Amino acid sequence: MKKTLYLMRHGQTLFNQRRKIQGWCDSPLTPLGINQAKAAAEYFKESNIVFDHAYCSTAERACDTLELITSMPYTRLKGLKEFSFGTFEGESEDLNPPLPYNDFFVKYGGEDQKEVQQRMVTTCQKIMDEDNAIVLAVSHSGACRNFMRYWEYTSNINQQVKIGNCCILKFEYENNQFTLVEIINPNVSDIKEELPVVS
Repeated sequence: MKKTLYLMRHGQTLFNQRRKIQGWCDSPLTPLGINQAKAAAEYFKESNIVFDHAYCSTAERACDTLELITSMPYTRLKGLKEFSFGTFEGESEDLNPPLPYNDFFVKYGGEDQKEVQQRMVTTCQKIMDEDNAIVLAVSHSGACRNFMRYWEYTSNINQQVKIGNCCILKFEYENNQFTLVEIINPNVSDIKEELPVVS
């Protein structure tokens, strides 16, 4: 049976706005981040997408994003957390090394890239192997990117696109394999109610 996973990044946060490395530390959603989550909610509503279950990482920014999208009960999972950047967290993004990160952050108390990738794959497979057909999972850009890279051989979609805040990655899951079928970037200007937008 073919199942669908909507894996998405959280809305813009204060650290995103200030170009700070976030990782396992946290910061609140900005007004724009709230609007982005509401735009994602509008996309799901207009597309008549109903979730069997919702999941998010244990970070508050992911929980807050999910709660703006749906009022259904959800499960928080450590496996959906962002890449841990160790002592680099809270510092300027200018300190990030060139991609790929590989094991750069390990010596600073962070994670190896393959470790992030494997925990995301294991977590998402476990989610989809439950009695779920359509799932929403809110995670983070680095975690989502590494999940995409693991499965890039199954899809012809260009995976070099930026994973912006509240970007939705639609995957199909069948025979223990994920295939990326669509990348969705909800438009904040599509929100029907009048909301302040921060640029």
